[in-house]
Amino acid sequence: MTSTRRCFQHILRLSCMPFLLSIAMSAQAGPQGNQTPAVAPVEVDHKSLFEVQGVLSFPAHARAAAISRRINDLSKDITFKPDSLTTADSGSTTDILANDLVVMSVTDQDAKAIGQSRETVAKDYADRIRNALLTMRREYSLKSILLGILYAIVATSVLYFLFRALSILFAKLYRTIESSRRIRSIKIQRFELLAAHRITEIMTGVTRLLRLAISILALYFYASLVLSFFPWTRGYAEILLSYVLSPLQMVWQGIVSYLPNVFFIGVIGLVSFYAIKFIKIIFTELERQTITVSGFYPEWAEPTYKIVRFLVFALTLIVLFPYLPGSRSPAFRGVSIFLGVLVSLGSTSAVANIVAGVILTYMRPFKTGDRVKIADTVGDIVEKNLLVTRVRTIKNVEITIANSMVLGSHIVNFSCSAQQEGLILHTTVTIGYDAPWRVVHKLLIDAALLTEHVLQEPKPFIFQTALDDFYVHYELNAFTNQPGLMAGIYSDLHQNIQDKFYEAGVEIMSPHFSSVRDGNQVAIPPEYRPKGYSAPRFRLGIFEDPAG
Repeated sequence: MTSTRRCFQHILRLSCMPFLLSIAMSAQAGPQGNQTPAVAPVEVDHKSLFEVQGVLSFPAHARAAAISRRINDLSKDITFKPDSLTTADSGSTTDILANDLVVMSVTDQDAKAIGQSRETVAKDYADRIRNALLTMRREYSLKSILLGILYAIVATSVLYFLFRALSILFAKLYRTIESSRRIRSIKIQRFELLAAHRITEIMTGVTRLLRLAISILALYFYASLVLSFFPWTRGYAEILLSYVLSPLQMVWQGIVSYLPNVFFIGVIGLVSFYAIKFIKIIFTELERQTITVSGFYPEWAEPTYKIVRFLVFALTLIVLFPYLPGSRSPAFRGVSIFLGVLVSLGSTSAVANIVAGVILTYMRPFKTGDRVKIADTVGDIVEKNLLVTRVRTIKNVEITIANSMVLGSHIVNFSCSAQQEGLILHTTVTIGYDAPWRVVHKLLIDAALLTEHVLQEPKPFIFQTALDDFYVHYELNAFTNQPGLMAGIYSDLHQNIQDKFYEAGVEIMSPHFSSVRDGNQVAIPPEYRPKGYSAPRFRLGIFEDPAG
C-alpha cells in the first residue's frame, strides 16, 4: 500500500512538472523590485539548519517555512523516532522521509548550489534534521526543564549574595570616603578650587553610580542567563545578549581592523621621535661649538632647532592625518576647515610677529643680556622669543615689545663691541675762555681715569666741539667694558669732573653763566675756595667826561 502511494505521488509530480516550472519561471521573472530572495534559511527552535532555494511554484521563503513547520510537527509527535529518518531517490529529487511523510525534497538545483551530489546533500540535511529533533527532544524533556529550574534557583541565589556583598562592600566604602583625612582641598595658590567636603560628596556620588551600574549589569546578565535555561525563552536570552555583545563585537572588529593603522602611526611616531633627538644632539653640539659650520653662529642653534622641530612635527602630522580615526568623515574635515579658517583670520598679527622673530634671530641685532635702545626704550634684553622681546630698563621696569615693532624700529646695541673694543661714553662741559684748554683737557682726563669701570687703556680723549660766544664745548670720551652699568658710570664721571674742576679753581660755565665780576662771589663750593676768601665789594667810581 505504501509503495503504491509513493508511485502515485511520483507520477503526479512528473506530470505536473512542466506546468509548475513555467508558472515558477513566470513568477520569478516578474516586475523588477518584487523578486523574492534566492535562498532562505530553514530555522528550527530559533536555529538555522541549512538554506534552501526556491523551486517551481515555491519561493525560497515559502519552501523554508514549510520545511520548518514539518520539522516542528515531528518534534511534537512523541511516537516518532528521529533515528527513523531516511532518504529515498524519486528520480528528479531525493526525498527525506519520516515514515510516510516527505519532510523535504532535495533537487539537483540544491545540490548544484552546494557543489555536491544530490544524495550527499540529502543525507547531510537528514543528519542535521535528525540532530535538531534529538536536541529539541532533549531540551524539552522533563529532566532538562527541572535542571533549568535548578540552575535558575542557583543563579538567583548567586545574585542575592552578590547584592548582599555589594551592599556591605559599598557601605564600608562610603564610610571610608566620608571619614578619610587624606582628602584635601584642591587649590591654585591661595584660591580654593574645590573644598574637601565637596570632593567627598563627588566621590560618594561617583561610588553610588558605580554601584548602580554594577547592579544593573548583574541584573541584565542574570535575566539573560535564566532565560537561556529554558527552551521557550532561549531565543529571548540570545536577543538580550546580542544587545551587549553585538556592540562589543563591532568595537572589537573596529579595533582589529584599525591595528595596521596603529602600527603605522607607531612606526612613524617612533621615527619622528628619534629624528628629533638626533637633530637636538646636532644643534646642541653646534651651540657648544664642538661642531662648526661656516657662517652659522652658536646663538642660532637653539632657535634653528625649534624651527626644525616644528617642521618635523608638522610633516609627521601631515603623514599621519589619513590614518587617524575618523579623518575621512565629513564632520572631521569640516572641523579641520573651520579651525584653519579661524586661525587664518585671527592670527595675522601673530604670524607677522613670528616672521619678525625669525628674521631678528638671524639678523643677530642683540642677544639676551645686551644693553640696547629700541626706539625710545633703553634697557637690558631679558627674553626674546618668536612673538615678543622683553626689555628691563635701568629703573627695573619690564617692557614687552612686539617683534614686528622691534623689526620696524632702529636698534642701538651698547654691548655688541664692549668686550672687544670697549664702549665709548661721552659727556660735554662748557668752560669759559679764561681757562686754558690744556688745563681743561687734563682735568677731564684725570676725572675719567678716576672713575670706576672706565678703562685705563685705551686712554680717554677730548674733542672741542664748539666755540660759543661765552664758553668752549669740551667733549670727554672714555672707554668702558661694562655697558650694563652705564648710568652709574655717567653719574660717577660727572661727580669726578665737578671735583677736579673745583679743586683746580676752574668754573664750569654750563649751561649758561653770566655775572658782573666786580663784587660777585666766585662760583665754586666753599670747601674748594682759598682760605680767608671773602667776596669782594662793589667798587663805584665817577667817570669824568673827557669832553669836559
